Amino acid sequence: MESAHLTQSRDYYFKPTGIGSVPFMDVEKTCNRILERLPLIPYWPQFVKRSHLEDMAIQYSEGLPLLSVSKERRTLLVATEDVESALVSFYDRFMSDQVDTFSISEEYAPGLYAVIASIQEDPEKYGPSIKGQTVGPVTFAAGIHHSDEKSLLYHPDLLEAMVKGIAIKALWQVRELEKTGKAPVLFLDEPYLSGFGSAFSPIERHEVINLLSEVIQYVRERTSARIGIHCCGNTDWSMIIESGPDIVNFDAFSYMEYFLLYPKELSQFLNNGGSIAWGIVPTADFTGEETVDGLYEKLEQGLNTIQDWGISKETLAKQSLLTPACGMGSMEPATAEKVLDLLSSISERCMQAC
Repeated sequence: MESAHLTQSRDYYFKPTGIGSVPFMDVEKTCNRILERLPLIPYWPQFVKRSHLEDMAIQYSEGLPLLSVSKERRTLLVATEDVESALVSFYDRFMSDQVDTFSISEEYAPGLYAVIASIQEDPEKYGPSIKGQTVGPVTFAAGIHHSDEKSLLYHPDLLEAMVKGIAIKALWQVRELEKTGKAPVLFLDEPYLSGFGSAFSPIERHEVINLLSEVIQYVRERTSARIGIHCCGNTDWSMIIESGPDIVNFDAFSYMEYFLLYPKELSQFLNNGGSIAWGIVPTADFTGEETVDGLYEKLEQGLNTIQDWGISKETLAKQSLLTPACGMGSMEPATAEKVLDLLSSISERCMQAC
């Protein structure tokens, strides 16, 4: 799927931003740190060690039908009673655009509220964009199991409702981000799609494209947000591109060569105005031995390969962002600080080289 929205590409020039999860506990201190180190495209952090309510699926579950939170299991449970009435109530709210009934409360996402408030206090200190994130529809449905122990990917009626729920919650979030006066960027986080295509996957390629496209198009038709898809492992990148995002975010540290196996699709994506968010600073594979020079050299190898396909250096620079390879929630706090510092330093070097 090609999108005319891609022609509205903004100029990024290797600006840095984050993925989502952090290992820190202090909301105000962490948000200030992010705003200080990543002021050009600040993002709001998810405090996964602070509360189970900020786990990837739970954080986006408020207002969705039939779901309840199990604190002990840190998971979502699906009610099996009054299913029809719950779905009718949900669709009444969805179809009548009751967007605020799908809000994310401050209890579930304090980082969202803190970052927005800080930018509103002094918007001139920050760049033209702000980034948020939501769990992607495939990962969300795959992580919730019905009473039959099968995920919601096996339950079409519930899957349809959850995808629409994720879409309208994404719309609510984008409208909140717009209150900063900055241009919203929203990533759909899809770790479930890492290694897509295994014999154990209950969902086919065209179904993945349709689910992602539904959320992307819903938000796109109602806002001017740029929509990205983040996948931190290897996947079928042509499938990701076909779903119609404006930005593709991948782990450039560990999977560069696999990502670059799609020259035709990536060239067309870039020529249509799409952007690549290079996850160049490792997270899960971080050793502490990484240097700005070493990571810059690795990034440059990928950039040179794409330029060899006929994409100009200027075009590629304008349409490139930098991120960590994935979220930092499982890291030690001191190590996560190093990741942010490396990311900021590599971005500065890239922008100087432009």
